[in-house]
Amino acid sequence: MIYLLIVIVLSYLVGSFPTALIFGKLFKHLDIRKHGSRNLGSTNAFRVLGWKLGVLVQLVDISKGFIATLLISKLFYGSLPFENRTPFQDITIVQIIAGISAIIGHVWTIFAGFKGGKGINTAAGMLLSLAPIDATISIGIFIVVLIFSGYVSLGSISAAFAFPSTLFIRENFFKVEIAGYNTLIYFSIAVCIFLIFNHRANIRRLMYGEENRFERWWKIRWIKIEAPFKRKK
Repeated sequence: MIYLLIVIVLSYLVGSFPTALIFGKLFKHLDIRKHGSRNLGSTNAFRVLGWKLGVLVQLVDISKGFIATLLISKLFYGSLPFENRTPFQDITIVQIIAGISAIIGHVWTIFAGFKGGKGINTAAGMLLSLAPIDATISIGIFIVVLIFSGYVSLGSISAAFAFPSTLFIRENFFKVEIAGYNTLIYFSIAVCIFLIFNHRANIRRLMYGEENRFERWWKIRWIKIEAPFKRKK
């Protein structure tokens, strides 16, 4: 039990590293929590700190998921303190637990008053470690949606939904045997719901046409995405 607790705590602390906050103070001498959407995610970093630092923030946040899933999980020794009824090996279960801990740390960071980002990048790092093909497809969908809409939030929501959908389609329609599919599909659905829930404010703004759009990333404009609702003036 003690080894699993060590993995959980260390993964949470790695996920809690407030990348956007530190880089904002280090390179721009500002507190990103007081600018833009006041979020510690890479989207606000792009908006407030510029694209170069935004990319750096994004890469570091993705690496947090990698570090927890692939490295910190290796500190686990012995057997799980509960019965493993999944088709996964014990170490894979530990990797999943480590990845989830890192996501929780990113969303509720202990270093910034338990207010962090929305978890998309850290989740991407974890999922790339566990299911690289499905995660890569989801990232591709994020890029396509971003190019066609200019909305990072819409791309993130689409990517979150795409991951379990890709697993399901590959396993059931293309008959690709995915190791541990019957467990991974439910886990991925739970992650999808969690990430979409964290974007609930963005969904509301998208519905009312109030979401900020990244004009420089909106490359294909012949498809217009209209808001289904409009607030009364």
